[in-house]
Amino acid sequence: MVVANVSTPANLFHIMRRQLAWGFRKPLVIMSPKSLLRHPKCISPLEDLTKGSFQEIIDDSYAQAKKVKRVLLCTGKVYYDLLEKQQTDQRDDVAIVRLEQLAPLSKTQLDAVLAKYKKAELFWVQEEPENMGYWTYLLRIGLNWPIISRKAAASPATGYPKIHTQEQADIVRRAFE
Repeated sequence: MVVANVSTPANLFHIMRRQLAWGFRKPLVIMSPKSLLRHPKCISPLEDLTKGSFQEIIDDSYAQAKKVKRVLLCTGKVYYDLLEKQQTDQRDDVAIVRLEQLAPLSKTQLDAVLAKYKKAELFWVQEEPENMGYWTYLLRIGLNWPIISRKAAASPATGYPKIHTQEQADIVRRAFE
């Protein structure tokens, strides 16, 4: 099966198009939240839709590879919170790499992207608590990156928007420390 958490409209279009174009059938599970449908930064240029293809891993286009000291690997909606902080603080020493297709994960593509950042620290960032989300899956397939997330909990969210916002801001702050 293919498990994805796409973060751009073009990538959503291309993953569904790829699904139909394949000469075989394989289940496709897309875990993207519907809040990305109305996120103001979640847009794709028309050219990405007409000339692009599905990107399993999306590298950072803002950070300068030679300056990068920290690489934040993430998936889905948390990318836009990290991007906002990176752009606001003009942090070209922190790269944000998105894993759009989680299973099967293309380690070859991932290694090619991470080869640009040989001296950088790698961190997995997720908004889910530590005992939930994709981090445990990444551990099982041999990618043992330190995690930046909420504390382990029995529930994926607090239920209080104010506390959720504070926790989200804390995750973003720790990612850029």
